[in-house]
Amino acid sequence: MELLPLCALAFLAGFVDSIVGGGGLIQLPALFIFLPPGLAASTASVLGTNKFSAFCGTGFAALRYARAVQINWASILPTGVAAFAFSALGARVVSHLAAELVRPLLFILLLVVAVYTVWRKDFGSLHAPRLTARAEQMAGIVIGMALGFYDGFFGPGTGSFLMFLFIGLFGFDFLNASASTKVVNAATNLAALLYFAWAGHIFVEYAVPMGLCNVLGALLGTRLAILKGNRLVRGFFLVVVGVMLLRFGWEMWAGR
Repeated sequence: MELLPLCALAFLAGFVDSIVGGGGLIQLPALFIFLPPGLAASTASVLGTNKFSAFCGTGFAALRYARAVQINWASILPTGVAAFAFSALGARVVSHLAAELVRPLLFILLLVVAVYTVWRKDFGSLHAPRLTARAEQMAGIVIGMALGFYDGFFGPGTGSFLMFLFIGLFGFDFLNASASTKVVNAATNLAALLYFAWAGHIFVEYAVPMGLCNVLGALLGTRLAILKGNRLVRGFFLVVVGVMLLRFGWEMWAGR
């Protein structure tokens, strides 16, 4: 019976994640809640199962966006490669550092992102790339290294930070930023997935049906984002950032 709510929430995670990211806020807690206690106790396998499903959705969303949105592959591919490599590095480092130390900084950065996005009503409304091709490639590699490492090390908020940087630094609109973010997210998810698969940390009987439902959610989410454009993506972006602020604010308060 636990498979039904897991698949339903995987669908919701794929839908939200395909538009602005943040699917992990839905899917990962669902796994810990609904998996049998004996399985949920294996944190590595829960994370691996989550990454399998997440990669199905982000990979599909990236392909859908690539067919409908003009992605600047010359800049985004190097970003994805750097993110892939440093995500694997972050996954190795996480066992030696306390991820809880990141939460206060993350809370502050997300608050800045939310306030700036609300304050700048035109933020992300126009697609007007402002960097030269070379500068965009170099900036993309640095962003991929930093956020790829963060995604492997800690994870939540990666998609939101990528979108914010693609809009604020590169001059993309929300739709193009979302499409570019999905390519980079697919790379970081793949890096983590390969590690967990190699280590045998995936509950395949749950991962496969959840992955299929995640893809169905991503199908609906990308379709709506492409049809409705920047206004829909901007609204979802603010909602997801707000939810993450509440989550990390609660965790910091409860931790005290």
